[in-house]
Parts: sequence; C-alpha cells; structure tokens
Amino acid sequence: MTVSCFKRRLLGTAIVMACSLAPMTYADEAPKAYVSDQDGGVLVVDLSSMQITGMLDIQAKSPRGIGITADGKLLVTANKDNDNISIIDTATGNVVRQVPIGKNPEFVRVYGKLAYVTYEPSPSTGGAAGATETAKEKDDDDDRLPGHIAIVDLKSGKVVHDIVGKPETEGMEFSPDGSKLIVTNESDNSITVHDRKTGKLLKSISVAQFGQRPRGIKVSPDGKMYVSTLEFSNKLLVLDSKLKPVKTVDTGQAPYGVAFDRSGKHIFVAAAREGTLQVFDAKTFEKVKDIPTGKRCWHFSFTPDDSKIVLACGKSNELVVVDTTSLDVTSRITDSSLPWGIVTYPKSMGSLDRP
Repeated sequence: MTVSCFKRRLLGTAIVMACSLAPMTYADEAPKAYVSDQDGGVLVVDLSSMQITGMLDIQAKSPRGIGITADGKLLVTANKDNDNISIIDTATGNVVRQVPIGKNPEFVRVYGKLAYVTYEPSPSTGGAAGATETAKEKDDDDDRLPGHIAIVDLKSGKVVHDIVGKPETEGMEFSPDGSKLIVTNESDNSITVHDRKTGKLLKSISVAQFGQRPRGIKVSPDGKMYVSTLEFSNKLLVLDSKLKPVKTVDTGQAPYGVAFDRSGKHIFVAAAREGTLQVFDAKTFEKVKDIPTGKRCWHFSFTPDDSKIVLACGKSNELVVVDTTSLDVTSRITDSSLPWGIVTYPKSMGSLDRP
C-alpha cells in the first residue's frame, strides 16, 4: 500500500483495489501490530520496519477493543457505532462474520476460540469517540444500569453466554490457570470474579475505599499479584493472588492501560492525561521513569521480541514507539487518525493482551 493510497483511505474516500491488503502468511511474515482506529478500520503495522502497511476494512464504524487468537488467524474488533463485533481473517483481510452484541461494545479479550466482549446498555455511557470525560460529566450520566460481558464462540459466531455484570464493565483479565475471568467495573468501583466458561459470579471486591474508576487490570507473570488502575484517583491498586487489595501506588493523571513486562520486573502504566508512560519497579513500586508520550495514550503493547513498546495515542493521532532498554521514545508513526487499542502477532505483553 502506498502512503498516498493509505492517506486517501483515512480521509474516507472509496477503497479501491490498489488499496487492498495482499494476503498474509505467517511463516515468512514479520511480526505485526493491529491497531483499532476509531475513525477507520484496523491499521496493520510491520513491527520490523515500524511502518503502517495497510488498513483492514472491518465493515463497521468506531472500532475500540481489539483481540487476536493465539494462532494469529482471527482478529476481533468491538464496534461502538454498530453494536457488534467484526471477526476478521488476517490472512485475507476479509470480515468473515459480524456478531450483534449490544450497545457500546468496548473491551475485547480472546481465550481459545472464545471472545469476551464488554458492553454497556446505557446509551449515555461511552461518550463520543475519543471523548475525555470529567468526573462530574460521568456522574451526571445514567451509569447505574448493569454492564454485560458477551461470550462469543468465534467458530459459530454465536453468543454462548451473556454475563450480567456491574455498572460499566471495563477491563478484563484471566486468572493464571484460565478458570476465572476478572472484570473491572468503572462506576461501581468494584472488581468482579466470574467462572470463565459459564460467567457465574464468584466474588465481588469493592475498591471504593482505595479509589475511583477501576479500568485496566493485569496479573503478574508469576501469578502472585494483580494490579488495577484507578483512573479518577490517579492510583494503581495492588492486589494479592486472591484479589485482596494490598496497597495503592500514586500515578500520573488518569491512569488506564497497565501491563507487566515479560520478566515481571517492571509495571508500565499509561497515564493518559499526564501524557506519560510510567515505569514502576514491580517489587518496591518505586517509580523508575516517566516517559513523555502523546495525548490520550490509553493502550500499548510490547513488540514480540520485547525490544519496544508501541502506544496508541488517540488525541495526538499517532503511535509512539519506546525503546525498552533506554526507556526513551525512538519514533512516532503519524499516519493514524484516532487509534484506540493495539495487539500483536505473535502475542506479546500489553494493556489489552498477553502471550
């Protein structure tokens, strides 16, 4: 795909054959990142060259959450304006199925051949694409309706379970043994634990005494602790292996995406309104470094070789690349419109996914 062709795609002109992606194979392909772009489809980034090589047409509007199967063959996007998900064959770039979910589908995690998708029935939640809301604006919303998590069989394209959760279901993580699904519930200020296969509620943990608006959540590589960002309190909540809150750590403004590195040595937090990616020691919780990034960098991913981190920065319309050794920004990929989320194949550590 030429740069001019790609830019015409971003401007919303008709897609012509010259702009289509060539079929992909995995044996000889460089590692890739897939970035949901709320103003378009899914950007495909060659992680060897750090160049955007194409855009997948998801046949829907405002993709946010994004997930990928372990074999890299199927990509899933949560499409806010169409109340559905798109399931895309990455080898051809074609949408193989669209599945109705419900209003405001947002966060996606893939486990095996199942996709877990949060959605919020209240029409007032979610806001305009890319909007940053204040606490007062959010409190004025009718956000007490329960959120849901749809469990979708990717092979049949059917919703096999619909979990009625707490208000504003948001981030999701799996327990180390894969038996449990852990969900952050923004306006309920809680974290809930569900049976992964059936969705049955097993436990509810209130975090209100520690802070407001839990969003991102991740388990450490050794499975001994979880961390969750508390967006409106500018804190990181540390929980033990049984999800008992242990302590909070101060962060920059509006922390959202969070991830451990593969070794479990460091925790990375995207402080969106601070415009930084913050690095903390995972044992002492002392801050290692603030890395200046861009505007509304909610989600990020390591590259599969762990040498770089790529952040999706929606309000500065760019992808920001960080070297993991120097912890400095090395480049910016500006041919994007409103990036929201990012996953890679092969899978790597990140705020939306993990190997």
